[in-house]
Amino acid sequence: MALPGHIYPKSATPLSCYKLWQVRELSQKTRGDRPLEVPVDSADIPHSLNFSAAVQMFSFDDSEIYRSILESLTIGLCLIDMQKNIVLWSDGAERITGHLRHEVVGHSCIGEPLLHCDQPGCEFCSEECPIAIAMKTARPALATGFLHHRAGHEVPVRIRAVPVHNQHGSIIGAVETFENLQQACNPDRGEIRRQLSDCTDAVTGVASHAMMQSHLRQAHASFIEVQIPFGLLFFRVEELPRFRASLGPEPASSLLRVVARTLESAVWITDFVGRWADDQFVVILNGCRDESLSVVRERVRRTLASEGIEWWGERRSLPVSIGEAIIQPDEALESLIERAQKSLEATSAWRAQSSTRAANPLGS
Repeated sequence: MALPGHIYPKSATPLSCYKLWQVRELSQKTRGDRPLEVPVDSADIPHSLNFSAAVQMFSFDDSEIYRSILESLTIGLCLIDMQKNIVLWSDGAERITGHLRHEVVGHSCIGEPLLHCDQPGCEFCSEECPIAIAMKTARPALATGFLHHRAGHEVPVRIRAVPVHNQHGSIIGAVETFENLQQACNPDRGEIRRQLSDCTDAVTGVASHAMMQSHLRQAHASFIEVQIPFGLLFFRVEELPRFRASLGPEPASSLLRVVARTLESAVWITDFVGRWADDQFVVILNGCRDESLSVVRERVRRTLASEGIEWWGERRSLPVSIGEAIIQPDEALESLIERAQKSLEATSAWRAQSSTRAANPLGS
């Protein structure tokens, strides 16, 4: 579906498809008995769009004016033709995904596997894709999940896809909108961080070590006073000093930012993510019970396993070890942190031993 007057760019980088999993949709993400509610009202979505009628309704003689209006929208919006090629990409889509318009227009939305992600098989590159559903059923399709930002981290989004009809009623494509759920839940988060610059880590933008200590004391006090449980996840980016020495501080900082953004996207807005040491992060899981801690850890582990950065044309990543601990009755805060750190050290040691055995299978 090519809009009038559209010229595809001759040089562009193909856009990867969205990293979305129906199984781990945000609307299904739970922690014990606390489901994450993502309100979606299908009544707010039109069943189809007729662009010719829309143009006539607004009395736009020049289709480029209409295109300009759509492209200037702050919400993520793209138009897809029947061959799954992107023919329009809004300013909001650029902001949310990091992909500029000239990099994606004219290319297939399923042209590459998940922005070099190692996860096998993307459900949203199949007939389960909201766009495919909208085209096939002639009805709007909704989904929530994650997309892979150009910088490497994941962004939680709500997807809406609506079929596009021509003047004869035939489906000629689909329009898809996507909304950053993290910003929707807390639109002032970035502004708060800028105002509290002393409380944030200068490299990653997440909470500093001192700020995380404050959050830990508050969580511990709440547990003592009203028995609100909480858990800790400690993360170590393995071999970071070697990575920094080999490639330099800039790619190391970029990788740390990707890890930080991914952790923020993978946990609840009520949880806290911070940098604990040069190669370590900590996440405070508020309201997390013992039976849910391993579920959250595994979900975050799978998410981190696919992350990395592009550096001089090559995919760069580092393994991440995870330690965990859940608060126990009458336990001191120092004891909880120590148990989580010991769990991290054990995981890190196991990973190092596994790497050694893999490098020397005969023990030589």
